[in-house]
Amino acid sequence: MAFSAIDTIIDFLEPVNLSLLNNDEDYNSKQLGSAADIYTSNFPDVDAADLIIVGCSEARGAGVPKRDDDGINAVRAHFYNLYHWHAEVKIADIGNVKSGASLEDTYAALQQILSELSALNKKVVIIGGSHDIMMAQYDVFDAQQKLVEAVCIDAILDMNVDSRMPAENFLMQMFTKEPNYLKHYNHIGFQSYFVHPSMLETIDKLRFDCYRVGIVKEHIETMEPVVRNADIIGFDITAIQHSHAPANRITPNGFNGEEACLLMQYAGMSSIAGSIGIYGYNYRQDISDLTAKQISHMLWYLMDGIQKGKNEAPLEQREYFNEFRLMFADFETMFLQSKKTQRWWMQLPDKTFVACSGKDYATALNNDIPERWLRAAERL
Repeated sequence: MAFSAIDTIIDFLEPVNLSLLNNDEDYNSKQLGSAADIYTSNFPDVDAADLIIVGCSEARGAGVPKRDDDGINAVRAHFYNLYHWHAEVKIADIGNVKSGASLEDTYAALQQILSELSALNKKVVIIGGSHDIMMAQYDVFDAQQKLVEAVCIDAILDMNVDSRMPAENFLMQMFTKEPNYLKHYNHIGFQSYFVHPSMLETIDKLRFDCYRVGIVKEHIETMEPVVRNADIIGFDITAIQHSHAPANRITPNGFNGEEACLLMQYAGMSSIAGSIGIYGYNYRQDISDLTAKQISHMLWYLMDGIQKGKNEAPLEQREYFNEFRLMFADFETMFLQSKKTQRWWMQLPDKTFVACSGKDYATALNNDIPERWLRAAERL
């Protein structure tokens, strides 16, 4: 990384106090704490990193006025105690974002950090405060005037226009900001009893997609191409069952711990997802650090996905893909199947490819239009 780029972001960051995480005890050679390049005094070599961790405890958007890094420290403590099974995945922990004088100042600082790391084509995971911090992820693309595809994994649609708290209405800002660069939005895991029917009508009119938690749990593998297509991902711990994430006081229902880890593995496998935020963790509401442990396991599976994704070839290297050309409903298109990972892509009318599933190919083979293809074509 160029020194100028380090100078650009280091002023926004505070180093990690490692003694708070390991009680001044050394990690053994097989633990993640020994393998990670952590910002304690010297800034990490982010050029060599496959995954960059940044903490951001900003929660004023959820009505919490005082900064509290205890939750981020708890997640780090449990994560760095885990064993390192992914030798090909290099981790850099660049510390915590300093709180700005205002909420917007913190957004701007995180946006600047993400912009610099995005220019280096790095995957960043934000261990965050409230979910509205995701606006900083979006603003990276807004500032560059680039189209962005977003995924939220959350029990609730944060579109409450009657609330003054950004954490409860930031999606409306993302959907209506002008000029708007939101190409597509997917919401995974909403729980119907928390969502006003008109919200879903608004989402559908925008040609965005929402997936109810029960449907996702029945066929969670169908979410892999949804996550694979996203540039930015926000995961709110309200999407996880209270029994697996006790800090979630909103609902007892949702994804179990293994399903949450699988969704994060999908995010790691994606070559597109540049920033992933894990939001909504309130350390004061946790029990025996179980939510912190759950998040640490999600980070481990994110690494697992990154290692799996390294086995995938670029779409341009067609010798690593099976090609299937076919017609459906008077449209001619092509499906690609990876010989390495068995994942699927389909071609749209503008000749670009988007991630899809084998089920989409089977639908097209029966001369029916896959719904995923139709909605993507409509957005063109």
